[in-house]
Amino acid sequence: MNYYRLSAYGLTLKDPINNEQYVNGASFNKLLSLYEFDRKLRVLLISVLETIEIAFRTHTSYEIAHRFGPLSYKDKENFINEKYHKESLDELNNLIKKSRKSELFIEHHYKNYDGNIPIWVAIEVTPFGFLSKLYRNLNEDVKKHIAKIYYNVPYLYLESWLQTLSNVRNVCAHYGRLYNKKLTFKPRLFKEEMKQFDNRFAFAAIYIIQRLLTKDEGQRFITDLQALILEYEDSLEFSHIGFPSNWDELLSKIKNQKS
Repeated sequence: MNYYRLSAYGLTLKDPINNEQYVNGASFNKLLSLYEFDRKLRVLLISVLETIEIAFRTHTSYEIAHRFGPLSYKDKENFINEKYHKESLDELNNLIKKSRKSELFIEHHYKNYDGNIPIWVAIEVTPFGFLSKLYRNLNEDVKKHIAKIYYNVPYLYLESWLQTLSNVRNVCAHYGRLYNKKLTFKPRLFKEEMKQFDNRFAFAAIYIIQRLLTKDEGQRFITDLQALILEYEDSLEFSHIGFPSNWDELLSKIKNQKS
């Protein structure tokens, strides 16, 4: 692997006063362990983010279709900002056109329905980032309903969480670094949560992931995360991923609150 890529994981092993020197106990094997931990964490997160993204596509398209109609995503009246709606619609149309050759269900609608693509079909060619922007600009009543019925949180929190997780998903998909790196978009948290952990690091994303998973999905996620932490805990500095000392208790508490 690229030396520059690997050396980024060694920054936390440097002496804070003299960064030309490594701290006592630092080793090449420990450096590799941090790299491997980060790699496996990305693999774990992208798997559960896929689950969240697919579920959110379903909820959003269902509510838009049932409230406004199959092609209502084209109507600016169903969105807050007309300019953002036009930009999103242009982006979606480009995504649909690009998908004609690779997605049979898109070509099917061109051949049989004059290219009229209903929302539940169109949304299947959209990336996480597009979903986040679509939801942010959606009619406020619909946003509130989706956030309350499916996720039991105020919509302002869900807006923030989707933006955070969209960025984390991109980091994972492009093999970026999560260890000792601040989140680009800090998620909005409730006051009690802000007292318990920092929303600038990876744990904040992990926490909101757990909030958005179902009870069974959350249980599997915690089990996999615990196994990963146990494998590398001797090499980790938990402050560099924002994990509080009672991290597993906090995540388990979310799971136990779900029906």
